[in-house]
Amino acid sequence: MKFSTASLATAAAVLATVNASSKLRSTNVRRYLSYEKVAGYAPGSQVTDHCAIDRDQAAIEAELAKKTPEAFENALRIYNEGGNSKSYAQVTLTTPLSTFIGAGTAILGRNAEGNEVAGKAYEDYQAGTSVIKVQYATTDIQEAYVQCQVGALTEADRNLSGCFAEQGDLTIDGKEYSYTYIPSNDNLNGRTIAGFSTGARDKMRVGCKGCPYQDFMYFYDYYGSDTYAHDWVTAAFAGDKTSFKNGNADFSQYGMDGKEQIIKKGTAYLNIFMYVIREFEDALDDCERGCINCNDDPVHAWDEGVCFYTGSIEGQDGAGDGSLLHQLADKRCADYKTCGVDGTDLEGMARLNYELFDLFALGNFQLQSGNCPAARDTTKRVAQKMYIPMIQGSIRYAYKMDKLQGGEKEAAEGAAFAAAVLPRIHAASPEAAQTIYNNLRVGASSTDSAAVKSAFESVYPALGITCAEMGGLWNEAEKSYYSGMEPCQDVSTRETETVVKNNNTLAIALGCTFGALFAVAAAFILYIRKREKRGEMTFETWKTAEQS
Repeated sequence: MKFSTASLATAAAVLATVNASSKLRSTNVRRYLSYEKVAGYAPGSQVTDHCAIDRDQAAIEAELAKKTPEAFENALRIYNEGGNSKSYAQVTLTTPLSTFIGAGTAILGRNAEGNEVAGKAYEDYQAGTSVIKVQYATTDIQEAYVQCQVGALTEADRNLSGCFAEQGDLTIDGKEYSYTYIPSNDNLNGRTIAGFSTGARDKMRVGCKGCPYQDFMYFYDYYGSDTYAHDWVTAAFAGDKTSFKNGNADFSQYGMDGKEQIIKKGTAYLNIFMYVIREFEDALDDCERGCINCNDDPVHAWDEGVCFYTGSIEGQDGAGDGSLLHQLADKRCADYKTCGVDGTDLEGMARLNYELFDLFALGNFQLQSGNCPAARDTTKRVAQKMYIPMIQGSIRYAYKMDKLQGGEKEAAEGAAFAAAVLPRIHAASPEAAQTIYNNLRVGASSTDSAAVKSAFESVYPALGITCAEMGGLWNEAEKSYYSGMEPCQDVSTRETETVVKNNNTLAIALGCTFGALFAVAAAFILYIRKREKRGEMTFETWKTAEQS
């Protein structure tokens, strides 16, 4: 099938623009392009394909909710194989490549309707190669970022409209090659939620410029596994026990109600959570200090981190009902009365998200301007705040189990939230972590919500978070906080109140003292005036007495 010179030129131009984020040029044109916002954040690169990872999470949750063995198998395949992010076709060429083809080389084909489909070489291929991967081009528009979504998605969720036809010709580096493949089987995905954990060792502990990353090491040291998130999720799918250094769980104790919660929270709050932080750390690794025109790579990595935190379903204003960490913060703020800009509302966007997105924008600017030390401080603050919803979730479900007769579902939710934050708590206080684990672990015989809350609060200063940020567990029916679940007081607040109390006490004491002295003085003056009226010269008498 022949393509015009104009078509090839157009395809090359499209790839040069929409894939600039994955293979950056030496020019600064990309920085000045306008991209769709991500829940209010203005990215400096194209990350629509990255944001779409939440569609995999949503697909997993939809299958788990059916609570059938077949649906759980579907969810496991989506977890491992994906369906919505980094889509590519694996095709077999009738005639092997005649020359070397580098990753990113423009490739043009057609779909089943005969419309042009643009792509690029997924990786380097040597001359003589017959089986190649062609990654589909993505656009700047989130709603239409790619039109080939297959992978492990169920039949009802697949979109093949923009996939290559089952057979035809591909134009590769100006030369045509005939190919064949099976669209329903050979359209795959290079980015998966499972991959966020299975690749953690090389990306977070030993293979990166800034390795090991501190937050990842909290989890590695606690669980004793690079793939702790993947281990947790796959053990839950199989109904097996984990084999961690600490924080083990026996998922054979749960039925589908419990496993559903363990899995869907594990994929989002273990796998994706840490990969968000990884992207911010990766941005710092590439940051060139003091260089205004050479930090496109770091900005792109930072944009990816924001996308993995937020997802695509939240929309440009963040008002959507997403499936990732942005949505979690919004859910928890309604439970802790920390929604809104001031953090005093029961609905709307979480104050935490307002604060994080301010930091996201700040970090973007710091990277663009080459202020790498400041960007590192910003990243630290982001990571600190990201643990807040995990703690809120842990305390909430501890209370439900302790006071509200929670069942398997609530127990599993508490265990999942605890698993997502225990390593960080353990790094601050092994004793506090053990208390939390004993009360929220899978199969815990009882739960003391007050002990759980106290254990968390004991490490807030070490975690860099405050009681005010955490809020208290709100009882909307009673229009008050649940008993014992009120917001704690920060040390600085208590010290201020103590100083005020002491100052008030001192003021009262001084007031009493001066009041007494005033009373004595007043009485003395009245006494003198009384003597003078009687003609008695009091001071003269004293003077005469002194002289004698």
